[in-house]
This record gives sequence, C-alpha cells and structure tokens, in this order.
Amino acid sequence: MNVTYTTVGNFQVPNLVLDPAPDAPIGKYGRMRKRFLEQRHDGTLTALVLSGKLTDHLLEIDRTAREQIEATVSKMAPLEGVTERLKAENQMEWIRRMNNLRARAEEIVIREVVYGE
Repeated sequence: MNVTYTTVGNFQVPNLVLDPAPDAPIGKYGRMRKRFLEQRHDGTLTALVLSGKLTDHLLEIDRTAREQIEATVSKMAPLEGVTERLKAENQMEWIRRMNNLRARAEEIVIREVVYGE
C-alpha cells in the first residue's frame, strides 16, 4: 500500500481517497442488516467500514435475501395450492394466500440472512 502525504502547516496529512460508491441503492434488507450491526455487532460494523467493504456487504445481504424470499415463495406456493388456477378462479383468495406466503418466507429469510440466526 503506497500512501502519499500533503504538508499542511507543520503536519503531514495522508492523501486518502474513498472507494467510489456503487450505483445500486441499498435495499430494505441491507438497511436492516446495517441497523442490526449497529445495535448488536459494533466491532463487525467498524471492521467493515474500515476495510471499505460495508456497502458491498449490505448490497450482498440485500440481494441474497430477495433471491431467497422469491425461491421460498415459489417452492411453497404449489405445496399450499396457490396456483394460476386459483388466481383465475378467485383472485382475492390467491392474493390473501400469496401475501401470507410472502410474509412467512420473509420472516424466515430475515432471521437466517439478515440476523444470521
């Protein structure tokens, strides 16, 4: 690691440049993970900040959580009779069941991915 310095008065100040922020915004699950780290794992949060990996970590948690929720819902839906046939016959029942499935899948994924339990 090659660090350059600038003289300001009698002091040598390092020329530090932050890594560019990624273009993607941090989603709901990434923000939940950050709040969890702030409240329960301050050392891990500090290490991620100092290494410049916090944003990448939060984006990865968010992406993983979203993917796992979709996968869980798609596996659970046919097992519980939430099909395209139900959607065509009774849309409100399909919506009710799909919302219930999504809420359960989200609860599972949040515990496993965001909180790491």
